[in-house]
Amino acid sequence: MAFMISREVVLTAFARQEPDRVPLDYDANPGIDRRLKAHFGLEHDDDEGLRRALGVDFRKVEPVYTGRKLHADDPDRGVVADNWGIRRKWIEHESGGYWDYVDFLLKEASEEEVAAWPLPDPDDYDYRVIPELCRQYAPYALYTGGPGLCDIINKNGMLRGVEETLVDLITSNPAGLLLAERRVEIGLEITRRTLEAARGRIDFVFIGEDLGTQTGPLMSVELYRKTIRPYHQRFVDLAASFGLPVMIHSCGSSSWAFEDFIDMGIAAVDTLQPEAKDMAPATLKERFGDRLAFHGCISTGGSTAFGTPEDVVRDCRKILEIMMVGGGYCFAPAHQLQDNTPTENVLAMYETAVKYGKYGR
Repeated sequence: MAFMISREVVLTAFARQEPDRVPLDYDANPGIDRRLKAHFGLEHDDDEGLRRALGVDFRKVEPVYTGRKLHADDPDRGVVADNWGIRRKWIEHESGGYWDYVDFLLKEASEEEVAAWPLPDPDDYDYRVIPELCRQYAPYALYTGGPGLCDIINKNGMLRGVEETLVDLITSNPAGLLLAERRVEIGLEITRRTLEAARGRIDFVFIGEDLGTQTGPLMSVELYRKTIRPYHQRFVDLAASFGLPVMIHSCGSSSWAFEDFIDMGIAAVDTLQPEAKDMAPATLKERFGDRLAFHGCISTGGSTAFGTPEDVVRDCRKILEIMMVGGGYCFAPAHQLQDNTPTENVLAMYETAVKYGKYGR
């Protein structure tokens, strides 16, 4: 019997069919990531070794930025700036740490100031690395992008603040809309050049936008359709021009937007935070399982963080039993695994997926 390679497993799931097993994915905060690497005897920077140890079927492909640094750090305050001007500061806590967003330098910026704000140029990326990455990761399902591609609320919010960003969308503030437009255009062009360089070997495009809180939508469906959906559609159309599906990330209560995702041509939804309002796995599978593939659904705030390995096995088996029916499911944490997650719980999570994620043939 011939077994499917990772790429075949993922694409079969994206097509809402049954592969020979459930595909696996992984994302984690730095603390638990280091502990997992130590458990497997890996170096702290051996990301590929960890993914192989866990059986992960996905690999990201992206160009390398080769331009100059566009925004200065503030070392006296421990603040680091990226090339979009987003400023972060590392915050330690008892179980690890995280990058907090600070300063929001465009919060009160005018349209003219936003137009002059330095942003990366697609010309300043090296796309020549793409073919080699595709060869290196040949057996795996390859994607470009991620949850941060085309996200208006998050990335605009990191520069203008989330409150100001939502006001921008509601009032059609030219400054906020210009920032979104500039970012989207850059992202589209980088994605286009990446797909061209891959020569058909990238398997899907990954975009994102957080549309919900724990308790309900972050905006009305009317506002989403007016302001954010058109940006998403541009990426879906770009992917379609290369014959590729799109997966979209959204945290929180986001099922209210799934009909729009389907209408736009999106193939898969990521995160599926099971404890959020209107995100019960059985309900999602029943309502949308014949039209969307699912990626995620393993809560990072439940038994993985606070339970025993036995609790993790029980909960992961339950999700598998619901989501595996008819295919169309990729096993993954709903968010990055948090630093307060016991190492043995993560190991139990992936061992359960391998043991119980097989389809009978």
